[in-house]
Amino acid sequence: MLRNDAPSSSLGVTLWRQTWPMAIGVLSLLGFQLIDSAFVARLGTAPLAAQSFTFPLSFLIIGVQVGMGIAIAALISRALGAGETDRARRLGSLVLIVGALVIALLAVGLWLAQAPIFRRLGAEPESLTLIRAYWGPQLFSAWVGALLYFGYSLFRAHGNTRLPGSLMVVTSLANLALDPLLIFGIGDWAGLGLPGAAWATALAMLIGLAVMGMRLAASDWLATRGLYAEAGQSLRPFLGIAGPAMISQLMPPLAAMLAISVVARLGESQVAAWGLASRLETLSLMAVLAMTMSLPPWLGRCYGAGDWPQVHRLMRLALKVAVIWQLALGLALALAAPWVATALAGTAEVGADLAVLLRCLPPSYAALGVCMLVVSAGNALGWPLRAMMMSAARLFAFYLPCLGLGAWLGGLPGLALGAALGNLLAGLAAWALLRRTLASPRRQAVG
Repeated sequence: MLRNDAPSSSLGVTLWRQTWPMAIGVLSLLGFQLIDSAFVARLGTAPLAAQSFTFPLSFLIIGVQVGMGIAIAALISRALGAGETDRARRLGSLVLIVGALVIALLAVGLWLAQAPIFRRLGAEPESLTLIRAYWGPQLFSAWVGALLYFGYSLFRAHGNTRLPGSLMVVTSLANLALDPLLIFGIGDWAGLGLPGAAWATALAMLIGLAVMGMRLAASDWLATRGLYAEAGQSLRPFLGIAGPAMISQLMPPLAAMLAISVVARLGESQVAAWGLASRLETLSLMAVLAMTMSLPPWLGRCYGAGDWPQVHRLMRLALKVAVIWQLALGLALALAAPWVATALAGTAEVGADLAVLLRCLPPSYAALGVCMLVVSAGNALGWPLRAMMMSAARLFAFYLPCLGLGAWLGGLPGLALGAALGNLLAGLAAWALLRRTLASPRRQAVG
């Protein structure tokens, strides 16, 4: 079981210093995505529903890049923990080269297969027309964002969370300034409408990528020699982490596709409200998301040094922070649901549906945060298969069955309650898995 010794004040301070830059960055990044959807909502229900249909596939790209980022951050942090700095440099160069190629191929495939995919998700002909104009620039912005994310992973692996956090703020502010200009236009120019939201994001990400590139060029974290040999040496451990991690990250987009196909049967207004709720979900989980970025490199260095008592203390502290924060924030959002929904939704109908979702879902994110931290820690600590199985259980044993049953029994309110119950069951299962894993005598014997 988790050790009961209270975390020292220095441990809490270090966790705070590692996490707060990422928390501010994630808050700004997800905040601009929510505001982006709020701007699109002003175009009408149809454009907002069209954008909502693209979320699962956008999450698919993010899942691949995050899976690769998890693996490379784990390998680099372990190499640094073991004193292998030259290998860490080679790994840093490989992730930038291979990652750019993999995401580009995925984006091309998603562009070519867009029509059958979106029809399968339940998009009507009107939505398909809007999606086609939006999907190209959105895929380009996703590719640029992936390159930026791989750069963030290198900085986090080296213990620097300040620059990634700062760049997230910069790109968010740039996107916020560009959104109304490119969506609605200025003066006699009518703007680009829905595609303008994607172009605003792409331009903002390009600004961040330029700054990141200059900082990486000035660092000593990359290498140009020995990359081919390193690729052969690291392929197996990379796939051992990236494979399960990527599958874990790809399962949420698959679940999101299945979920939105269920919501699409309820109506266009419900799809639009579900899209806004999904944006607000990621925003409300910003503290947990920040810890899933800042904690794994720290855990990876503990893993490389064999310091398992420190792992116990870190996990106990991180879980306590996640539960308290998410529960307080979730209850506040549930109480303020009517006002939040009115501020975000473009129509009264969408606002009413969004308020129903907000009354049920945000309090359950405390349990969801527990599951996310356990999965993230598993990838960093050499339990990628267990992390993958936990992700699969969360989505396909708890979340989707409860969501589908709730929608069948009670429409949108039943769907919201079912999704909340699925999150709660997943959190309890993840907690049980962590207790059992860290209680292993083999782990306790270290140190």
